[in-house]
Amino acid sequence: MKPEQPIRKIIHIDMDAFFAAVEVRDNPEYRGKPLIVGGDPNSRGVVATCSYEARKYGIHSAMASAVAYRLCPHAIFVHGRHEVYSRISKQIRRIFEDYSRLVEPISIDEAYLDVTYNKKDMKSATLIAKDIKKRIFQETGLTASSGVSYNMFLAKIASDMDKPDGLVVIPPDKAKEVLEGLPIGKFYGIGKVTEKKMQILGILNGKDLKEQTLGELIRHFGKAGKYYYYIVRGIDKREVTSERNIKSIGNENTFATDIDDMHEMKEYLAKCAEKIEERLKEHNVAGRTITLKIKYPDFFQATRSKKILKPTQDKDIIISTINSLLEEILVKKCSVRLLGISISNLEKDEINLPHQLTLKL
Repeated sequence: MKPEQPIRKIIHIDMDAFFAAVEVRDNPEYRGKPLIVGGDPNSRGVVATCSYEARKYGIHSAMASAVAYRLCPHAIFVHGRHEVYSRISKQIRRIFEDYSRLVEPISIDEAYLDVTYNKKDMKSATLIAKDIKKRIFQETGLTASSGVSYNMFLAKIASDMDKPDGLVVIPPDKAKEVLEGLPIGKFYGIGKVTEKKMQILGILNGKDLKEQTLGELIRHFGKAGKYYYYIVRGIDKREVTSERNIKSIGNENTFATDIDDMHEMKEYLAKCAEKIEERLKEHNVAGRTITLKIKYPDFFQATRSKKILKPTQDKDIIISTINSLLEEILVKKCSVRLLGISISNLEKDEINLPHQLTLKL
């Protein structure tokens, strides 16, 4: 007989209002005030992130800066310092790697860790999460929220339940209770449009969702219906994957409000390309295949890829390629609910390879 597999121990760490928190740390005069990191309010820029004080006015990331200004005219607007955020993100990632070999960054400010078997040989994932939060604060002056559970979905849900600076644990015997009582809009992966559609169908919380059959959910939501069927039952078989073994690097976002302006789309995609360039350089790889992903308000999803002659990690090449793909694939005068970029067919960047190998030894 095969030995019984241990219950997985997954931690999700999410930095609290990361860009804004860095700005407050470095500029104490911003503390306690509504702060917006992003474009100028008199431009076509968007909000990258904002402080919790600004969120009280209904401001959120990806919102047009002009709209944010109307909601809170006395807010402080600052431009992002992405080189600073990237440096701090790497510092935080080194903390994660002191605890586990299985660290999967999702973006510059959040990551999953599988600590079932960990470098510290600690039995409690909760104590590991507390230790990580403490070290992040001691070494960076920033706070993070953490979720602990037996799979990635529940860990992500948990980290969002007590922000900022929270730590929530969802053990197996509590998952049913938590999921059934969770408002449908709080399920990770269910955006505003889907939430409204579910509410029309009488699905207001996890209990209502669980009463739907697999067939009903697929009929109403397509392939996503299968995802909803399993997550509300606490089933998520995804594994935390270290970027050392990852085959592609990407970044995408489901917008709180569908966007229909081509300029705004390109502006967002340019930011995606910057983040992808950072991660490519950090892992010393370059990619040949660049892919654009679009999801429309009716959940129809389209992708288009282009293979380039020489592997790249240059954001300008990614932006140029992705803009041409956008003009090919986008239905004219149509709004979108999700945009994303990924780059695959990754190869080691030969120019920096010796330096990277030296660092790893």
